[in-house]
Amino acid sequence: MSIESHLVQLEKKHRAIEREIELELTHPNMDEVKVSALKRKKLRIKDEMIKLTGPQLTLH
Repeated sequence: MSIESHLVQLEKKHRAIEREIELELTHPNMDEVKVSALKRKKLRIKDEMIKLTGPQLTLH
C-alpha cells in the first residue's frame, strides 16, 4: 500500500470517528467513557497521519 492510499484510509477513519463522536454527543444518555475512547482513537489516527505527512497536516 502506498503512503497516499494509506493516508486516504486514515482520513476516512478519522472522519468516521468524528461522526461517531458527534452522534454519541447527541444522545440523551451519552457514554462519556465511549466518547473519551473515541477521542483517543481519533488522536492516534491523527498522530499516524502526521508521521506520514509531516507537521503541516491540520485536522479538527
